[in-house]
Amino acid sequence: MEPEPEYGVVIATDVMVPMRDGVRLATDIYRPAVDGEPAPGRYPAILGRTSYDKSSPQMWVEPVGMFFARRGYVAVVQDLRGRHRSEGTGQYFHTANPGEGGDGYDTVSWIAEQSWSNGRVGTVGSSHGAIVQAVMALYRPPNLTAMWQDVGPTNMYAHCSREGGAMALHMFGALFLHGHDAQEIRDDPGAARAFVETMERMRELVYATPFKPGDTPLALVPNLERVLFDYYHRGEYDEFWQQDCCDQERHFDRHGDIPSVFSGGWYDPFAGATTNYFAAMSKQNRTPQRLLMGPWNHGGIRGEGDSFAGDVDFGPEAAWGDDVYNRERLRWFDRWLKGIHNDVEADPPVRIFVMGGGDGRRNGAGRLNHGGFWRSEREWPLARTTYTPYYFHSGGGLSPETPGQDGAPAGYAHDPEHPVPTIAGNVTGFYEMVPLGDGMAERYTPPRARMRSIVLDGAAHQKEAPGIVGARPPYLTLSSREDVLVFQTDPLAEDVEVTGPLSVNLWISSTAVDTDFTAKLIDVYPTSEDYPCGYHMNLVDSIIRARYRNGWEKPEMMNPGEVYSVTIDLTPTSNLFVRGHRIRVDVSSSNFPRFDVNPNTGEPVGRHTHSVVARNTVYMDRERPSHIVLPIIPLPE
Repeated sequence: MEPEPEYGVVIATDVMVPMRDGVRLATDIYRPAVDGEPAPGRYPAILGRTSYDKSSPQMWVEPVGMFFARRGYVAVVQDLRGRHRSEGTGQYFHTANPGEGGDGYDTVSWIAEQSWSNGRVGTVGSSHGAIVQAVMALYRPPNLTAMWQDVGPTNMYAHCSREGGAMALHMFGALFLHGHDAQEIRDDPGAARAFVETMERMRELVYATPFKPGDTPLALVPNLERVLFDYYHRGEYDEFWQQDCCDQERHFDRHGDIPSVFSGGWYDPFAGATTNYFAAMSKQNRTPQRLLMGPWNHGGIRGEGDSFAGDVDFGPEAAWGDDVYNRERLRWFDRWLKGIHNDVEADPPVRIFVMGGGDGRRNGAGRLNHGGFWRSEREWPLARTTYTPYYFHSGGGLSPETPGQDGAPAGYAHDPEHPVPTIAGNVTGFYEMVPLGDGMAERYTPPRARMRSIVLDGAAHQKEAPGIVGARPPYLTLSSREDVLVFQTDPLAEDVEVTGPLSVNLWISSTAVDTDFTAKLIDVYPTSEDYPCGYHMNLVDSIIRARYRNGWEKPEMMNPGEVYSVTIDLTPTSNLFVRGHRIRVDVSSSNFPRFDVNPNTGEPVGRHTHSVVARNTVYMDRERPSHIVLPIIPLPE
């Protein structure tokens, strides 16, 4: 049980903390109080730095400011440079802020100098709030004592904006999230209205490619429009992506040795970043490092504590929310910031949620009961993993048996005008505004309360339906589409656990000089009373833009008809495929709007003038054995 609150709280708002260049960052300070006055003595600090408004009750005031101050910490919450109440208008570039590390360092140093500080600073934050922690840790502020980073990418190219070399379009949506309340338009009602009206049409706007400068309200916030075209046009990994604010992985050798927790979810787009970060810090650091991975989407660990992601439920053990989350964070920081010996060092380094094993029924909320359970481990990836190739076979088979000499290839037409729709997946920030119409309700409804994702973030049956972006009548299952190759096992004779990172290795050719290949891992449920057609549950997916098959730094076009090897790296997962289910891999050349659609022309990325249909082929014979490598975990005897 967590300690009961010991203190009241006094709050100082908009304290302007100076940075090394003179810019001042607005900071709210929550101090423990007795009888309405700051409690005497020195206290450790919990620091959160945010681009999403430090005064948000749901994100910062209650779960950080009030919670920690009542329990004997000084909670410090700060707006990033150029955001909300801070100075530096025009200096905010989403996650590509060159001065981010210095701002973090200066803030920690300022805290340590205050009369109420005992010199120990812990940091918290999710998503962008995790990125700024990672950048700051590269600069090693002496008073940074412990961290808890949640759902943060550590390489904006690989994890966030250009996954597999393609543009991850959720970052297009995310820039509108940061633009609608930008300082640059704070006093311009017409500009703010333009953002709202455009976001009401987000599911239409994603079709308006190639994006062009000046065509969206982002032009009203030039720094954010510049970021969009850095993300969209910089297909190669260049000096922009190499900055430590964009790619912390490249600079991990500079990282401080700090006790840290890395939390994430299997349906978070940054699951690979979270697990890789933990693995790297465990290898190079001496202080305790912890990994926590649940069956969550980008926000699943926080808030009210949902047990589901998308259309799939994982059972009551999956539900955390702020109550459990803060209890765990408090225990972590009590050990490192207060010196309380609570045996946190004895905890297993890794806690993962293994999805699967539920009864497969439709629950009262209408969701598939997939189930799952928590398990403790000693390392990541798991040492007992057996990396097992499952080969694609002519006719759609998938098995550990190598294909024969005469295995026939399979092909399909990739038409950029009719891409395969994204039916749920690992996305974030892909928001549209729900139209409210005219009247008083619109005036008093804050924009954030009107936002919903245009792509379901989590799992769902892989079947087109009305309302899904890109879906069209007759609303087929994806396995029925002619531009999707399906490879699946026979019904499993026994349970199979897949836990860890995955890769799909394809032998391919195309009639185009450049095209994309996508892969998706699916848990196929058999038919049942609740699901007469079965249920095709997506687990992980990704993409490779063929021009980057040999590296991100230099594109290499293909010769039409020539056979090449490409690898698609999938983010990790943990799933128990139970007896009677099938393991399935779908291969295609589009997954829209999760990724931008390749026009197949070989023109500079984001600047194409037309599109062509590509005839793409996947080979599966003994010399060209396309396959997925599954990280299989031996089941207990």
